[in-house]
Amino acid sequence: MTPDPLLAELIERTHSAIPDQAHMSVAPEEGALLTFLVRLLGARRIVEVGTFTGYSSLCLARGLPDDGSLITFDVSAEWTGLAREFWTRAGVADRIELRLGDALETLRALPAEPHLDLAFIDADKPGYIGYWEELVPRLRPGGLLLVDNTLFSGQVIDPDPAPKPAAVRAFNEHARRDERVELVMLPLADGLTAARRLAPGESPSRAAWTDPAGEER
Repeated sequence: MTPDPLLAELIERTHSAIPDQAHMSVAPEEGALLTFLVRLLGARRIVEVGTFTGYSSLCLARGLPDDGSLITFDVSAEWTGLAREFWTRAGVADRIELRLGDALETLRALPAEPHLDLAFIDADKPGYIGYWEELVPRLRPGGLLLVDNTLFSGQVIDPDPAPKPAAVRAFNEHARRDERVELVMLPLADGLTAARRLAPGESPSRAAWTDPAGEER
């Protein structure tokens, strides 16, 4: 895959501006998958929790049709300033609405009925379960919920994990038990969980779920 010059520049600018947090951006191969999935799904309405410097937002928006929309939530006006610059340069700024503030509060302000085609969570790990619970009911049947960092550098299988990987492990178990979706954990980058919202009366796939500890459930 030929590297995208604009995305490569965004990675470079992120590393230059905030080197200690640059790892928070999604990996290039994950960004490519986001664009692909948006197009494959024919998504028109997307929500993202965790904007950072806008790499994943840009990838999601590139997959949208001209009249599609992405609402992305973050708490940092500083980091998202860089995001706005690159959205404009990529020609997707008109498809993206940035909302600054507490993510749970802004999610709760969204219409409650199922209307989202796709959602992406890549934010504070202790908040994952709360974000999941706000987003799953808002997904249309067949809609997709993607969650980043669900392997957390393998730390989710540590016997006594630190608070962040412990929060991710708790989320993984929570998601696994949710009967409203069928899901798969992809060993891509730092782990990407993809969950499809089931239609009323639809049964989930019988494919086995293997947790990060290697146990089949």
